[in-house]
Amino acid sequence: MATSFVSPRTRHIALIGNFLPRQCGIATYTTDTYAALTNRFSDLKVDVYAMNDRPQGYDYPAAVTGTIAQDDRMAYLAAARDIEASGAQAVWLQHEYGIYGGPAGERILALLDRLTVPVIVTLHTVLDQPNDDQRRVMDGLLQRAAKVIVMAEIGREILVRVYGANPKSILMIPHGVPDRDLVDPDSIKSRFGWAGRKVLLTFGLLAPNKGIESVIAAMPAVVAANPDALYAVLGATHPNLVAREGEAYRDRLKALAADLGVADNVRFIDGFIENDELLDYLQAADLYVTPYTNPQQITSGTLSYAIGVGKAVVSTPYIHATEILADGHGVLVDFGDVHGFAREISRLLHDDGERVELSRRAYARGRTMIWPRLAEASMTAIDGIVAARPRRIKPAPALPMLQPNIAAVERMSDATGMFQHAILSVPDRRHGYCIDDNVRALMLMSAVPDLDEEARDKWMTVYAAFVQYAWNPDTRRYRNFMRFDRSWCEDVGSEDSNGRTLWALGVTAKRAALAKHRDWALRLFDETASIAFDLVSPRAQAFAMLGAAAILGAHPGHQLAHNILERFSADLLALLEEARRPEWEWFEIVLAYDNARLPEALIRAGMALGRDDLLKAGLTTLDWIVDQQTSPEGRFRAVGTESFGRPYEAPLAFDQQPLEAQATIDACAAAFKATGDNKWRDEAARAYRWYLGQNDLDLPLATAQDGGCFDGLMPHGLNRNQGAESILALQLASCAISALGKASGTVAGTSRAVA
Repeated sequence: MATSFVSPRTRHIALIGNFLPRQCGIATYTTDTYAALTNRFSDLKVDVYAMNDRPQGYDYPAAVTGTIAQDDRMAYLAAARDIEASGAQAVWLQHEYGIYGGPAGERILALLDRLTVPVIVTLHTVLDQPNDDQRRVMDGLLQRAAKVIVMAEIGREILVRVYGANPKSILMIPHGVPDRDLVDPDSIKSRFGWAGRKVLLTFGLLAPNKGIESVIAAMPAVVAANPDALYAVLGATHPNLVAREGEAYRDRLKALAADLGVADNVRFIDGFIENDELLDYLQAADLYVTPYTNPQQITSGTLSYAIGVGKAVVSTPYIHATEILADGHGVLVDFGDVHGFAREISRLLHDDGERVELSRRAYARGRTMIWPRLAEASMTAIDGIVAARPRRIKPAPALPMLQPNIAAVERMSDATGMFQHAILSVPDRRHGYCIDDNVRALMLMSAVPDLDEEARDKWMTVYAAFVQYAWNPDTRRYRNFMRFDRSWCEDVGSEDSNGRTLWALGVTAKRAALAKHRDWALRLFDETASIAFDLVSPRAQAFAMLGAAAILGAHPGHQLAHNILERFSADLLALLEEARRPEWEWFEIVLAYDNARLPEALIRAGMALGRDDLLKAGLTTLDWIVDQQTSPEGRFRAVGTESFGRPYEAPLAFDQQPLEAQATIDACAAAFKATGDNKWRDEAARAYRWYLGQNDLDLPLATAQDGGCFDGLMPHGLNRNQGAESILALQLASCAISALGKASGTVAGTSRAVA
């Protein structure tokens, strides 16, 4: 490895993994990595996020910035938020399947999904034959990582052959080792009471996969040839094993040594040894033994440390050992070959010359692996991915403003109604239909200008029939979810779905092109709208208010609609008064979905009832939520689903969904109608451009050729499915922005770009 090195340009990274004093190899590795980085680069800031596998955590040093509870999904999301807010330029993840929560540690993917900074991953295990969960998680890591680090060349080969990884994204950087002098073991043996003994050593957390039984079984033959031989087994029992059976495994090993008559030649040193003392033990040993039983083990920190201090090694031929001991740097013995261990250990203990020569060659190899070299190689890779990250100097070209286009709506509809979900652009019949989407589609058919009247009549009738059939007179509620076979999944739909249905009926009664559809909608509204008074969800109430305001627009004396507006506007004002805080001008102490519908409902109620207090509250809260939905670059940034239910916090950027932009456009259109202020026209246009590519990722969600829309904006890209909600949000937004442009005498916002 090259010795010359240019100081890195990256100044701040986040490091994720286990950390001392947690007792495991990954904790030691991550701690050593942190020390290597901060010692080598004095101006580099390294934030450590340590994994916790127990509620009480650990007594971490000040280096640990934050912790992540292994099985708490929200802890992963919180860590992602903290990393994003910290200013870290990259994340370096230490990956081992067993340290993250969920099947095969899948929860770590939720954290990575929420990052916008580049990620580099060190793989401590690369499986040649993964199970389904392990394969899925590894595929997820490879998709999200800009670079992956393996510690053996075979790891690179497996990633390419088994997982189809891009070879250019893979780096081989050996396990780091401490920088210690090569010393004569006899010079320090007395410290451990080993003077006059020939010492072979195994260290690490004690567990059955370490193969220690094979070496103990070989000890009678070793002792016969070398009576002063001592096998030192150094390390605490693995915590997971202790939790299951206490020290039963250690006791079995001791009993085996006693049964073979070599109890005086096998010494167990129980405890998790600090790094410096561990290295002293290693330097005091004549021979290091790694009798591991897993042929696929691709990394062994213990073996790397032994090579680093210059130990002659006898090992089983697991993957890491075959690479690091190749070319005469150690001796390999087959798995479970007791006679082979006895022969090779006895030979090396007896032949001082060969043992010393092996030690010299191992030490020379170890010089290429010392921690400063790992830090330099890793920072070179991190610098590369940080430098390669696209910088938004100017926005990517966005799509032009779109005309309404119902092609994708028709693609997602049949004679029953509109399907809920799609796999990419193909309807997914397994999830059937829902009234939420069908009432949105019903409103769209009234909003699309210049639509062929035959097509308008056809689809309005289909969606209206779905709504009519959804009404359950026995429960006096609308059902929501319907299977593909047209059977209902429930007798009563959600409050939101019932509120949205009343909204759609009001809009249809006011705006439908044909009298037959207006008459039907008014009749069903009159029959069912009294259910609104049982709604308690603020959003469901707001939906009902929007329907009532539309009814009053067509029928000014409609008493039921008037009562709905009076009742729920009072409720919203009371919520606002209760929840309002400094810097928090909102109806609830949390943000959720369809936020802009709440101020829109007050604005439209204020216009319908002639009440300035409702208008003022609606405009004030709309101004506040618009500000929350503005990125530092001045773009529309939808309140992400990760923000839902989080009290008094600034909204999070992901996952952004099309429904939020549509709600904002409609609310701004209402504000423009109420005030004539061009500010609201411009805010609506800014929200609309989110669909067209002026968003956090510079990626259009709209598919202009067919009126489709992707389901969301994720940190790593688009959710490329095109469900009904997303398609309808785009098309309703296109109708609203077109109508707003005509009302203001301009095409809203087309002349102003936002960086």
